[in-house]
Amino acid sequence: MSERGALRARLDLLAREVAKFGAVGLVGLLVNIAVFNLLRHTTDLQVVRASVLATFVAILCNYVGFRYWTYRDRDKTGRTRELTLFLLFSAAGAVIENGVLYLATYGFDWNSPVQSNVFKILGIGIATLFRFWSYRTWVFKALPDASPAEPSSAEEAARPAERFLEQRRPTETVEPDPVRN
Repeated sequence: MSERGALRARLDLLAREVAKFGAVGLVGLLVNIAVFNLLRHTTDLQVVRASVLATFVAILCNYVGFRYWTYRDRDKTGRTRELTLFLLFSAAGAVIENGVLYLATYGFDWNSPVQSNVFKILGIGIATLFRFWSYRTWVFKALPDASPAEPSSAEEAARPAERFLEQRRPTETVEPDPVRN
């Protein structure tokens, strides 16, 4: 496969992964916003506390979608490690997400229901970029290829030199110098 074809294949796989991540994320977004507004309008919880609870409900929903659909073909051997890292990076994403809402609510006093939802969604968007990178890099690790990898262009360029070095050269025999003996 040419370098261009390999790049195209990798970009196609990435596009599918982004689409699946986005679909699961959209379900999580709907859960997050629904729980947030339900808590906000039916309880006396402060805005950011309601948002934190809604975020963690969405995180649990998203784990199921990511593990069993988006990243179902990824390594499943270390579930404890995977879940621990997922929760750790999700918590970091929750800090980003709710930090934006906190800043808008308490820093700028933008506290109307519409403003809260706008900044909640903005925070989710920023946190999603972090989560996508961290989940695919650290949590749901790709399995090593079962098929031998395509040689890189550097490996192909080095092959003639390796063949040259591997060739057997005729051995030269050195006769002892009769004068020195």
